[in-house]
Amino acid sequence: MAQKKNIIDELEWRDAINQVTDEDALRKLTADKKISLYCGTDPTGDSLHVGHLIPFMMLKRFQLAGHHPVIVIGGGTGAIGDPSGRKDERQLQSMDQVKKNEDALTAQMVKLFGTENFSIVNNYDWLSKISLLEFLRDYGKLFNVNTMLNKEVVASRLENGISFTEFTYQILQSVDFLTLYRDHGVQLQIGGADQWGNITAGIDLIHKIEGPEAPVYGLTIPLMLKADGTKFGKTAGGAVWLDPKKTSPYEFYQFWLNTDDRDVVRYLKYFTFLDEDQINALAEQVKTDPGKRAAQKALAAEVTKFVHGEQAVEQAQHISDALFSGNLKDLTAEEIEQGFKGVPSMEVPNETENIIPWLVDTTKIEPSRRQAREDVKNGAIYVNGDRQNDLDYEIDPSASFDGKFVIIRRGKKKYFLARVK
Repeated sequence: MAQKKNIIDELEWRDAINQVTDEDALRKLTADKKISLYCGTDPTGDSLHVGHLIPFMMLKRFQLAGHHPVIVIGGGTGAIGDPSGRKDERQLQSMDQVKKNEDALTAQMVKLFGTENFSIVNNYDWLSKISLLEFLRDYGKLFNVNTMLNKEVVASRLENGISFTEFTYQILQSVDFLTLYRDHGVQLQIGGADQWGNITAGIDLIHKIEGPEAPVYGLTIPLMLKADGTKFGKTAGGAVWLDPKKTSPYEFYQFWLNTDDRDVVRYLKYFTFLDEDQINALAEQVKTDPGKRAAQKALAAEVTKFVHGEQAVEQAQHISDALFSGNLKDLTAEEIEQGFKGVPSMEVPNETENIIPWLVDTTKIEPSRRQAREDVKNGAIYVNGDRQNDLDYEIDPSASFDGKFVIIRRGKKKYFLARVK
């Protein structure tokens, strides 16, 4: 099925709009012409995580519909700190760290959006040139403190207090929108639900300076919560990062594969570019045959492909199949590193040793030699995927996986990873 005629209709079908200023006018604008729009991200870390993906997926949809996305890396605002979604002040980072984060985020964005019909800019380039007197005269005079205090992003901080630095953040973000409107023809800003106050402040500033008829708009996306009420994107191990060094493609794939049936259709709408017919067919399978987890597999494959590429999907599926079947011999050392990242691990010397003392003394996998002998005789111990019930078996750490790992499975599911020194 082809994309809907208008991008706003498409976003509405995907339940991806929380608030929008003058929806009818924005729908007409996007139907009549291809627009430029933007979303910003501050370089508070050296990688985005899946929670950040939500607004950028919307930006990508506009790009696929022929519109021109602009991403603002907040080298200027990142040095200040956005008060949104926080109960206390951000820890200021050194400018060197901000620059390293900028470079890392820029590389991630180029990977997601390519280089065609896409721009990436840094607000440090214009914010750093505004003097204190210019800031107060040209911009500060146009902001009413009472109005700023009533913005949710500030009001939620008043009980615990907010510094003047973070209080002025919405002014700086408003200057961003004004600058992008003037210099890049940007007419729409997209952000998370907590950015509504900052976005509307920017629209107000543009209307005061450029005139009330200036055609600029704001759109926010809903706050993403899981069906159980917990925050989306968090796991027991922490955030799920886009950087493959922080979260391996296999872990990334597994995160999506483990999606609850109650959430999977919503995530398919949000995080994939599958069309309405495809998603409806998967939704029907969730109802009629949830055990196959077809929707989760499609979700995991689509998002992993978008972030890490087709090869990463194939590798993640290969690791998953090998772990499910217990056939580990087909895995490479790199795939072992990804697939067994979360299991208990230890270092072992590159020396051949009898299985019993190796399990007890060298690795501490077994609590005693009696228990080790019993488990081996009963067939409960697997070495590199093979059941081993020979008490005289010699473990040779150099025999498999490029001599880097020995994998032990005890029972049905308990894995241990021995790293060869």
